[in-house]
Amino acid sequence: MKLHDLKPNKGAVKRRKRVGRGIAAGQGKTAGRGMKGQGARSGGGTRLYHQGGNLPFFRRLPFKRGFTPINRVEYNEVNLDQLSGFSKNSEVSPETLEQARLLRDPRKPVVILGRGEVNVPLKVAAHRITKGARAKIEAAGGSVEILPLK
Repeated sequence: MKLHDLKPNKGAVKRRKRVGRGIAAGQGKTAGRGMKGQGARSGGGTRLYHQGGNLPFFRRLPFKRGFTPINRVEYNEVNLDQLSGFSKNSEVSPETLEQARLLRDPRKPVVILGRGEVNVPLKVAAHRITKGARAKIEAAGGSVEILPLK
């Protein structure tokens, strides 16, 4: 097969409409532009976002600064003081936190934050943990495991 043998699939390319070529062609006389007015003239028509004298939509909106990152990860935030209900050496994972009704949305990953104190050793498994929270858990004799993000 050579370059000159290549051609698009059947039905993939549509022939362009030839307007203004007589009545029989179906788009004769006004060539689909209607009768009179701005749209019928050559070079006529309005610019993009034109709203016929109204204040354009994008000017009616307030100024918004910055941008929203498209790949931002939203976490379920769990603080150390919320883990006080867990018993000694118990396992704290997204599943056990969901059973304890500490997660807003179980589909999102879990981050452990450092507000509060831990008095009992816990085996914590979360997707993210702050340095302060890790230090407090390990100081209480517990361990921390980082889970991979889905």
